[in-house]
Amino acid sequence: MPILPGTPESVARAVALLRSGGAVVLPTETVYGLAALVWDTAAVARIFELKARPTFDPLIVHVADLAGLERVAAHVPKVAETLIARFWPGPLTLVLRKRRSVPGLVTAGLDTVAVRMPSHPTARAVLRGIGEPLAAPSANPFGALSPTRAAHVAQALGTKVDLILDGGPAQYGIESTIVAVEPEPALLRPGAVAVEEIEAAIGPLARQPRPGGAMAPGRLPVHYAPRTPLRVIDPARVPLAERAGAAALSFREPFEGYAATRVLSRRGELREAAAALFEALHALDALGLARIDAQPFPDRGLGLAIMDRLRRAAAAH
Repeated sequence: MPILPGTPESVARAVALLRSGGAVVLPTETVYGLAALVWDTAAVARIFELKARPTFDPLIVHVADLAGLERVAAHVPKVAETLIARFWPGPLTLVLRKRRSVPGLVTAGLDTVAVRMPSHPTARAVLRGIGEPLAAPSANPFGALSPTRAAHVAQALGTKVDLILDGGPAQYGIESTIVAVEPEPALLRPGAVAVEEIEAAIGPLARQPRPGGAMAPGRLPVHYAPRTPLRVIDPARVPLAERAGAAALSFREPFEGYAATRVLSRRGELREAAAALFEALHALDALGLARIDAQPFPDRGLGLAIMDRLRRAAAAH
């Protein structure tokens, strides 16, 4: 399992591996993704196997351009066109009606497909090189912490993957926002694009999709979890006697008495905090402490996405 920088030679190697049914790890601006050719059901099945991911959880399809989108989406409504013009390439995933040619394994048997156009130059170089859409969930065991560095992937998946392209630390460090556009625009997963930005472009989003509506990755109650038990609680309210042997995840300021503390943004910036979230959780998880106390974040802007990840991580324990 080589780890290579995103040079033209490494990109060409990745493209060759993908064409031959390989599973390649790509850096994206959100988190690192484990990619396979969309049309290659055997390679896609291998992704599910490597991640131990249930096949009822659909994958996100990555495209290089609008021509790639047309390969997988049967219809692109006006509202989707507006969002594409505003946020692509970037960390926004749209759930659209799929073409019949998209394998059901990719979409968990649904008649919709989740699609995004990444902005990371290495991911885009691979997509342009192969000229085909790629299915690429996060490159980690299912339900575990998302990887924001190549080293996180190497530690979690080891020699199971064919190649890891190292693109440095992820810019956003948190997964894409997922929006369904039919029958009405609805937020399926908060993420790296703030809901307020999306609503400024197209108007209000439904926050609770209609029963039987579109499904999306990352919506299971338990997800994004470290091995260390995590709870969402204000560390300032935890008695000093209960802090020893535990870690604190803080927004702006450290807390006394904890064995370790990670501060996500001393400036109090939610974007900076979101970008540092999984990196901090990986670091705290590696310490082998008894517990992680994660400070609640405001449910606004990117705080909504941070709280979504923390609540799902806490549900694991």
